[in-house]
Amino acid sequence: MTKLSVNVNKIALLRNQRNSGIPSVAQAATTCIRAGAAGITVHPRPDERHITKQDVHDLAALLRDHKDVEYNIEGNPFQGHYMELVTTVAPTQATLVPDDPGQRTSDHGWNIGRDGHRLKPIIEKLREQGTRVSVFMDPDPEQIAQVPVSGADRIELYTEAYAKAYRSGSANAEVDRYRKAADTAGQLGLGLNAGHDLNLKNLGPFCHRVPGILEVSIGHELIADALWLGLEQAVSVYGQVLAKC
Repeated sequence: MTKLSVNVNKIALLRNQRNSGIPSVAQAATTCIRAGAAGITVHPRPDERHITKQDVHDLAALLRDHKDVEYNIEGNPFQGHYMELVTTVAPTQATLVPDDPGQRTSDHGWNIGRDGHRLKPIIEKLREQGTRVSVFMDPDPEQIAQVPVSGADRIELYTEAYAKAYRSGSANAEVDRYRKAADTAGQLGLGLNAGHDLNLKNLGPFCHRVPGILEVSIGHELIADALWLGLEQAVSVYGQVLAKC
């Protein structure tokens, strides 16, 4: 079954609007785990506008009591304090994303032909400490074909293009692109993750038609659903969708 890793960035974003510590990121993560989440994801930015350095360490301490729950830390290894955090915390997985410090959210994958040589020593360092490495990629088979040179274990397919196409009722062509990208990854022995704007409507069709997805990382859409369902129920319902894939 495709695993669900819940991104708790939006919990931290809301918490940061006040100085009360409410809502608690650690409590949210505990609720997600209780509801069946297989992983917790964070994406700390250099300006700490949502997840802070302290959050990263607090969640690491929390997850030490949940050995079966993976910790996934996303970020740009060439910006801010990302490498300091992942080498100190040694999460289960590091997802390397080529975003700029001021970006609102991630919006493109790596150009491995251009950046692969810079990523390679970073990936080697992370793998040596026992951290699995995934690189954020567009559904471009030519770029994905170059990923093994970097030493990454997995790719995470950036799924916003699919989500937009699904909303407009024209998902078929995009699904074909993602399936070809997934096939390329599989032929190269790369593990396959996916994430960005996946939700209760588009997640099932995506996982049914794109083979081999090991993990989806979902934050914004799941937290939006939690406003109506409650966080525990939202995680549970997403898990039920994935159980049918």
